[in-house]
Amino acid sequence: MSLILRIFFIFAGSITALFVARDSLNFDVMQMFVAILLVIGLLLAGSLWSLWRQT
Repeated sequence: MSLILRIFFIFAGSITALFVARDSLNFDVMQMFVAILLVIGLLLAGSLWSLWRQT
């Protein structure tokens, strides 16, 4: 489980660094927000894939 979370944080860190400077105080908060959005996007894609495969 921790490996999966680390992979999400690697992607979230690189995406967040495009929009927020790494030196800013809220970088960690924004990184967590992007990581949550990535998890939600993955779950949504999995749900839609499951619905699409049933029809």
